[in-house]
Amino acid sequence: MDIEASRVAQLATAAARPRLRSEKRSFRSIWRQHWLMYVMLLPAATLLILFRLYPLWGISIAFVDYNPVKGLAGSEFVGLENFSTILGMRQALSIFRNTVSIAVGKIILGQVTAVIFALLLFQVTYKPFRRTMQVISALPHFMSWVIIGGIMTQILASKGLVNMALQALGLPAVRFLGDTRIFPWTLILSETWKEFGFGSVIYLAALTSISPDLYEAAAVDGAGRGARLRYITIPGIAPTIILMSCLSLGRVLDAGFDQILVLLNPVVYETGDIIDTFVYRVGLLGGSWSIGTSLGLLKSVVGFGMVLLSYWLADKLANYRIF
Repeated sequence: MDIEASRVAQLATAAARPRLRSEKRSFRSIWRQHWLMYVMLLPAATLLILFRLYPLWGISIAFVDYNPVKGLAGSEFVGLENFSTILGMRQALSIFRNTVSIAVGKIILGQVTAVIFALLLFQVTYKPFRRTMQVISALPHFMSWVIIGGIMTQILASKGLVNMALQALGLPAVRFLGDTRIFPWTLILSETWKEFGFGSVIYLAALTSISPDLYEAAAVDGAGRGARLRYITIPGIAPTIILMSCLSLGRVLDAGFDQILVLLNPVVYETGDIIDTFVYRVGLLGGSWSIGTSLGLLKSVVGFGMVLLSYWLADKLANYRIF
């Protein structure tokens, strides 16, 4: 037994020796073995530095009175004065209110519509029809808002197709793009129409993971379609719904710049102007570089906090972690 134990110990020591040697390898030897992998990383690292890290230097514009002639280094340092100017603006409150209300409306209605569509589509047993409907509903997601916005501008105009149909039915015309009360709902509903098909994909995947044995057992016990939906289907996808709702909090200040830029007009600035469009109009078109950068930085800081909150809630409520 002692000879056998010593033999096992010798084998274990011999097996551990190469591992110890590999841990003490120099960087030169590792480079010789894996240099192709490091070379493959060079394009991604270059893009990261040029387009992600280097532009962070521009954040300094938020703390100076930027003068394009003098440059960033020669502009006068003003500290937090630009942020005080933003908070003192007359339209600051309405801009933040519009951004949050439109973004939250899109998140809530988009999630509800995607879940309902996924539940309805899951009930279809004819697979070719289900696949066709899924492709058709997801197709608008891949279309640019420049195209969809141009079509909507023509359809929803005062003499567009929708108002012509309403007047043919004896109903009054609706100013979808010119009424301050209706314009936010136009943005929310159009965004929901564009994205609900693509958003339902993850819920359909969650539905397919539910065991068919549960439905068969419930059917044997006499449970109808409504009871199976209530006690099996919805609880089965509830963690996914909670997870997606929590993660969507990170977009609470992202109301959709491209969509609103295409559809926005001065008549509905009161309820349709958001942070991104205001930054574009004041910073780029108006030449107030410091104000625009300060407002963009403020939005980024708040958005970063909301992203952290969303992942914390996802961990607590849905047991989801990325690290």
